[in-house]
Amino acid sequence: MKNKKQTLQLSLLPGRLEAGCDEAGRGCLAGPVVAAAVILPAGFENELLNDSKKLSEKQRYQLRPIIEEQALAFGVGIVSHTEIDEINILNASFLAMHRAVEQLQQQPEHLLIDGNRFKAYPGIGHTCIVKGDGKLLPIAAASILAKTYRDDLMNEIHQQFPNYAWDKNKGYPTKAHRQAIAQYGVSPHHRLSFRLLDDQLKLNL
Repeated sequence: MKNKKQTLQLSLLPGRLEAGCDEAGRGCLAGPVVAAAVILPAGFENELLNDSKKLSEKQRYQLRPIIEEQALAFGVGIVSHTEIDEINILNASFLAMHRAVEQLQQQPEHLLIDGNRFKAYPGIGHTCIVKGDGKLLPIAAASILAKTYRDDLMNEIHQQFPNYAWDKNKGYPTKAHRQAIAQYGVSPHHRLSFRLLDDQLKLNL
């Protein structure tokens, strides 16, 4: 058994300008889906950087300014809950990534997409990598930005609707979140196309 920590790769194909892309909030019941795109410089190293889900909240926020300062370019794309209801969450995830790529001040030659599906971005090739946020540094960096920017947004709307405890669950379908929906009804930020309640909970509209 190896004790040495697995090192994430900086690129899929060295010498090519690649942007890592990832999203956060796909499985949530409320709030937007947020994606990020990040181009890291040659020689970039950071031992802490990994899949955002494997890091603590403190570590994610510690890494965010490092990524933003050292990246050649980064962009963040947001798709609202109402847009999600209109075009479905899969298409919304693709759209959020497209919007993130649009924000890049430098155009990449190739996109590294976390996951197994993507809608091609005009003029730029892509490679889908399952669990890519645990394999490639640009995707891991994108996962950090997507997660922290989305968490900031959920913390903001929590101030308006504290009953749902979005500061803790960030809109994910926890038991307490579903119970709050049953008790207080649907907020203006919930995704109405999602199954908001377990079958045994009655919605109080």
